[in-house]
Amino acid sequence: MHYSFTIIIPVYNEAENLLRVEEALLDYLKVASVKTSILFVNDGSTDKSFQLIEDICLRNEVFNFISLKKNSGLSAALKAGFDVVESDLIGYIDSDLQTSPKDFNLLLEHIDDYQLVTGVRANRKDSVTKNMSSKIANSIRRAFTKDGMDDTGCPLKIIHTDYAKRIPMFKGLHRFLPAMILLQEGKVKQVPVQHFPRIAGKAKYGLRNRLFGPLSDCFAYLWMKRKYINYQIDNRS
Repeated sequence: MHYSFTIIIPVYNEAENLLRVEEALLDYLKVASVKTSILFVNDGSTDKSFQLIEDICLRNEVFNFISLKKNSGLSAALKAGFDVVESDLIGYIDSDLQTSPKDFNLLLEHIDDYQLVTGVRANRKDSVTKNMSSKIANSIRRAFTKDGMDDTGCPLKIIHTDYAKRIPMFKGLHRFLPAMILLQEGKVKQVPVQHFPRIAGKAKYGLRNRLFGPLSDCFAYLWMKRKYINYQIDNRS
């Protein structure tokens, strides 16, 4: 069966959230504006996440999964998903459900005119420390990349698959997805979306990897920007 849109869900030790994820996505599929499938990417979970993912996929034909041999990080999980997806559009949402799958329809309204549409978390329900560190990290990244994005950490995005597959991912590059689309001469847009507090499970990022990681990654991005090869095939036999 052909699907126009595949939602990637990276999972690392989110057993407490996965039944909620299943319910939320089944609700979204009832109102999705395009034909949609779901792809779990199990990033080497050590809890019961993989067993739950297998059970969810067995009872829902539209759900599928791939599983990495070991925990490799969010960027690797996204890259693995990008590599196997065959639909025209790829979506991304975190398994903590701090954003709503139903807001994908807001992003889909603009995807015909842009190569990436990302959410911007309105009225964020995070701690003061997390909000402040995120703002600082975003300002540093924006100064380096000039991508104009206010909230690249928002885990709700849609990308044209052909652009996603050309992104040369490395650890930490998930924060630079809009910038990498701009390197391909694509267009990006941000749209306000809902944000909710984390109900279960543990956050995977703290102050250190939210601030110091992005700073070092910015230099990696600048190197890649200087070396990036961008081409389009004009004709072929």
